[in-house]
Amino acid sequence: MATTRDDTPQEGKGLETPAAPSWNLNARHQPAAVTMGKEENTDIEKAKPATPEGPPAGGGGFGGFPVVQYPTGFPLYANIISLYLASFLTALDRTIVVNAIPTITNEFNSVGDISWYGSSYLITFCAFQLVYGKIYAYYNAKWVFLSAVGIFLVGSAICGAAQSSVTLIVGRAVAGLGSSGIFGGSVIITFFTVPLKMRPIYSGVVSFIFAVASIVGPLIGGALTQHGSWRWCFFLNLPVGALTIVVTLLVLKLPPAKKAGTPWKAQIKSMDPIGNLFFVPGIVCLLLALQWGGSEYSWSNGRIIALLVLAALLLVAFMFVQWWQKDNATVPLRVILERNMAAACLYTAFVAGSMMSIIYYLPVWFQAIKAASPTRSGVMMLALVVPSGVSGLVSGFAVSKAVGYYAPFMLACTALMAIGAGLLTTLTPHSSDGTWIGYQVIWGFGSGLGMTAGGLVPQTVLARMDAPIGISLIFFSQSLGGSVFLSACQSVFGHLLKTGLRGLTNSSDILNSGSTDLRKHASLEELPALLDAYNNAVTKTLVIGAATAAAAFAAALAVEWKSVRKAQDQNGPPGLLGGKPAPAAGPMANTDAPAPNGAAAESLGPPNGSTEKTDQ
Repeated sequence: MATTRDDTPQEGKGLETPAAPSWNLNARHQPAAVTMGKEENTDIEKAKPATPEGPPAGGGGFGGFPVVQYPTGFPLYANIISLYLASFLTALDRTIVVNAIPTITNEFNSVGDISWYGSSYLITFCAFQLVYGKIYAYYNAKWVFLSAVGIFLVGSAICGAAQSSVTLIVGRAVAGLGSSGIFGGSVIITFFTVPLKMRPIYSGVVSFIFAVASIVGPLIGGALTQHGSWRWCFFLNLPVGALTIVVTLLVLKLPPAKKAGTPWKAQIKSMDPIGNLFFVPGIVCLLLALQWGGSEYSWSNGRIIALLVLAALLLVAFMFVQWWQKDNATVPLRVILERNMAAACLYTAFVAGSMMSIIYYLPVWFQAIKAASPTRSGVMMLALVVPSGVSGLVSGFAVSKAVGYYAPFMLACTALMAIGAGLLTTLTPHSSDGTWIGYQVIWGFGSGLGMTAGGLVPQTVLARMDAPIGISLIFFSQSLGGSVFLSACQSVFGHLLKTGLRGLTNSSDILNSGSTDLRKHASLEELPALLDAYNNAVTKTLVIGAATAAAAFAAALAVEWKSVRKAQDQNGPPGLLGGKPAPAAGPMANTDAPAPNGAAAESLGPPNGSTEKTDQ
């Protein structure tokens, strides 16, 4: 029996139910509002009935989001390319300064500030990930993204024009704040502009971009510093970032923001200011302790202990606030306690830990053991980068076009990463070129298969209103996991190297020199012992990369096998993305209708050929 849209529900009759909504092929996934029979949901009694042609009439969509048509042709590709450029810049900015630091410290006489050039960026980048997730969930993603790009460019300009070390550190912190909203924002905008079944392809490209940027960053930074000025490491961001802003302004059209018509007080309350008052300083204290512990200060130093205790207290308070705030929380419990989300966060954190250990310490092995220059070591890392990029693209197309499931690629990814990292721990000073190339290929090919797969989980299993929060939570897990395990690598490497160099004539000079200059401080008789000490320190550090990959494999086992193809085809009307119904999230929520339960469905366009107004 056909149903019709009734824009004026009769008063006193409650919620009418269509007889047989043709868009739902699985009755167990139906919400109370559209099940067979007379069942009613009084929480949404005023909602208008769903129809076979689309979502509830007058509601404009599900979960508070209107249905929109995905862009095609030039607008789609122009927007995607601009997002890729922005993502590349943020990934590049994390490593491009590495080879420029010696020149910067010479100009500013600031050897004592070296750690701040990286940590100031990392702290703001990590601390504001979840804050951006909340903002993206309630405000128009286009303007939030453009604001983040603008902040990043301001920070880059400050760095490039800096006349003192302090100014440079401030600029790095500002750039990190902007970067925090760019990488996750690019995925969130893709969420609004690309159908679910096609997103794995774009995730594969992002995986390739991230791998390439992480490796070529030091090469580009070294080349710009050597042949121009270290300031171009930062000025390089300005024209590319400006292009991203222009393209995004011209082509990107997104649905209206949830804040429309909401009082300012309600908007502020929905941003969870109390929770962020504990969360941001808690993460800052934790990251400072991780950055300084074992390098600037010993782990038993009072500063480090105080920072760790303060971080623990603040983060425990944050968790209490999340429980208290319920749906207004920065991380609602319904998001973090969802099985797939919890597993995906652990998976992403452990994968990041393996990636950071390999990317940071394998070049040290090349430079110390194989006497490679920084540029040459980057070329030697191509054996890792190329397979990672290729497998990322292959897995993206496979998930979108053939398999549909991302979970098996997460398992294959971490299995190969664990095997590859384990093999890398067996390297010796006498290892042949074929050996280190082959081991890199295994790890690199594996990493590309599922490095960004965790980002698909919130897009598939969460209600549409929660997806931006879930995506930001995944990127926060990646940032925090990378920071924690990189700190562990630094401690292990430093301890093992210091222990291994005992008894050598110039051990203190060797410790203070770079890996490329260590041969200058050892006699021919002591060189084999020096190389053995460096080799042992690096390979034992890479054990962390193998262990974290194995832990990521265990986390991937907990991820349900959900198909991005079947999710769209079987489980809901156009206009919804998300697996479970999300409750109204505080005073800014749109309660026109809840999201159907089950796997995700897609916003394929307005029903009945109608059009939906979008925010410009």
